[in-house]
Amino acid sequence: MSSTQTANGTAGAPVSPETDSPAPASPPSLSHGLKQRHLSMIALGGVIGAGLFVGSGAGIAAAGPSIVLAFAASGLLVMLVMRMLGEMSAAHPASGSFSVHAERALGPWAGFTAGWIFWVLLCVAVAAEAIGAATIMQTWFPDSASWMWVALFMAVFCGTNLASVKNFGEYEFWFAALKVLAIVAFLVLGTLAIIGALPGTSAPGTSNLTGEGGFFPNGTDGLVVGLLASIFAYGGLETVTIAAAESENPVKGVAKAVRTAMWRIAVFYVGSMLVIVTLIPWDDASVLDGPYAAVLGHIGVPAASEVMKVVVLIALLSAMNANIYGASRMSYSLIARGEGPRFLGKVSGGVPRRTVLASSAFGFFAVLLSFWWPDTVFAWLLNMVGAAVLVVWGFIAVSQLRTRRRLEREAPERLVVRMWAFPVLTWVAIAGMVGILLLMARNGDTRLQLYFTGGLALALAAVGCLRQRRLARR
Repeated sequence: MSSTQTANGTAGAPVSPETDSPAPASPPSLSHGLKQRHLSMIALGGVIGAGLFVGSGAGIAAAGPSIVLAFAASGLLVMLVMRMLGEMSAAHPASGSFSVHAERALGPWAGFTAGWIFWVLLCVAVAAEAIGAATIMQTWFPDSASWMWVALFMAVFCGTNLASVKNFGEYEFWFAALKVLAIVAFLVLGTLAIIGALPGTSAPGTSNLTGEGGFFPNGTDGLVVGLLASIFAYGGLETVTIAAAESENPVKGVAKAVRTAMWRIAVFYVGSMLVIVTLIPWDDASVLDGPYAAVLGHIGVPAASEVMKVVVLIALLSAMNANIYGASRMSYSLIARGEGPRFLGKVSGGVPRRTVLASSAFGFFAVLLSFWWPDTVFAWLLNMVGAAVLVVWGFIAVSQLRTRRRLEREAPERLVVRMWAFPVLTWVAIAGMVGILLLMARNGDTRLQLYFTGGLALALAAVGCLRQRRLARR
């Protein structure tokens, strides 16, 4: 397909990324099988990612009680990004989400780079989540092999996404409902314990917040490590804007999702971090292994460790399901716009089955990785995806700067969702992203992530620019 197709991948009237011509909500060959209840729960449960349960312990161990500030700061950045993305997605819902917006605002090279780096991020994340889930299953079935569980989970969720978008929606609806129930129960029990209203507990006051080295036990260096750990726990929120294009009412779905982002982030992330560091000492050895299980054990919940294993397993499986879906739709949108292998672009039954298979391929390859390096591959995969989310957010912010001006000039009625205090807060968000990237370059543990992601982004941008120049000569 030529670069004169509509920005969300459908054939029709020519549309240049430098214009803001109206485009259909999504490729007509994709189904609209997601109901509003699916989208609402995906938006709600998407905030409660596996990173919250799996990765927050390391952040607490580094930052101590100041992890609350770290999650609040990174949460504020995420809210700004989601607001920007929501503004563009409500104006032009598309299965390619921010990749389409970047192409409209900055040119085909930007859509190509943002879309494919996000696809790589999601594919690697699927593999990491499958291996993480397999590790939990091995604690219950110690004689089983990790690769067998990885293969099983990949087959289940690849098959689910191959069948229909409604299957994805139903699975994610119930996964999200269970995650929301778990985190709400944790917050209620934790709050009761903090005020001493839970039987067998006494109010800790501020002793754990101010003792053991104070609120900043490891100084600003510890806070920086906590900030870097927290920023990646928010990954996955972008999926709701991809899913919205296949819902019954894309504009309404996106608008509702981004408008509720603030209280969801404040309650689920910042609230749970505050409960954890208030109830137990930040340097307790059990925190590093699993802060949520440590709190439940502290307040006397029976089999707390096993309960949290179930919750983490659900979060990992939910993330696998959502990431296979997101990767397949992003790659389909890119291919439909002529920015990927054309033979993968076929749709049958309202589902781009070939891109589902292609997006699951690395997850299936993780079966071999898990067989070859069962003890090290999980951490290695996580290091691969570290800074990629910041690159995606950067494209979102820069695209919104240009898109907003164009919408105000040419189609103000499309501004159903508006970025707060534009353009000041957009520039604040960009400055925050640059600051985090600089902090990553300073930190030895995250420098490798930055170099890998930076190299990948530059390589994709170079390919995108060469492709754009070649098409311009035709």
